[in-house]
Order: sequence, then C-alpha cells, then structure tokens
Amino acid sequence: MGNHWLVKSEPGTYAFADLQRDGRTVWDGVRNNAAALHLKAMTVGDEVLFYHSQDGKAVVGIAAVAREAYPDASDPAGRFVAVDLTPVRPLARPVTLLDMKATPALAGMEMIRQSRLSVSPVRPDEWATILKMAEA
Repeated sequence: MGNHWLVKSEPGTYAFADLQRDGRTVWDGVRNNAAALHLKAMTVGDEVLFYHSQDGKAVVGIAAVAREAYPDASDPAGRFVAVDLTPVRPLARPVTLLDMKATPALAGMEMIRQSRLSVSPVRPDEWATILKMAEA
C-alpha cells in the first residue's frame, strides 16, 4: 500500500467534478518548496484526498497518482514539478475543515498545522479517520 496525500484546489478553478469529467489532470502550478517536495515523493497508485479550498473548505473526493513527478510545463524556470491525477470516487459525505479541526485524531494533521500548504502528506490513521467521517 502506498502513501496518502491531500491536495487543495479552489472549486471555482478546478473542482473534483472537473477531475471526474476529465478523467485525468496535470497537477501543476505548485510553487511552495515544501508542497513541491511532497509532489516529488508521490508514487503511482498513491491515494489523494481532494480538498476544496476557499469555497466549501471540505474533503470531497479521492484521486490517485497516475504519473509521478515530471517537469512542470507552467514553470519557465524549470524548478518545479507536476504529477498526473485520476479520479477514484467522490466521498459519500464531504468532510469539512470545521469537522476535521474538531476531531482530536486529526489535530496533528499536516494540512491543519500548516494550512497554507497546497499538497501535504496524510498519515494512515488520519486517512482512516477521514474516510470514516465521510460515511453517509
């Protein structure tokens, strides 16, 4: 079993429904060094929580890494990388940031501790907790 991650996207820019419609997307434009290191650590098959930031503020779906890190075409300096993601499934019930912050088992979650990161790792126990919270 691979690692787990969380990626953030503003739904008005690129929503989980867009990923479902497209079937695959290039996850690019990440310019934070810590987040870029997380992209570089992703391997094909790793599962990813898809989080709607700004509007919604909730984990809404699960995606999977389909292609490991490669040069980000949107970065003229050539310093940053992109990965490809494919949709796995929407969550039965979105898991809101408020609910996540109110859950003691998620207190140490990277996304909560460093809220500005657009890509962050998710520990196995955190993954299991979020999936449990998402059950309808």
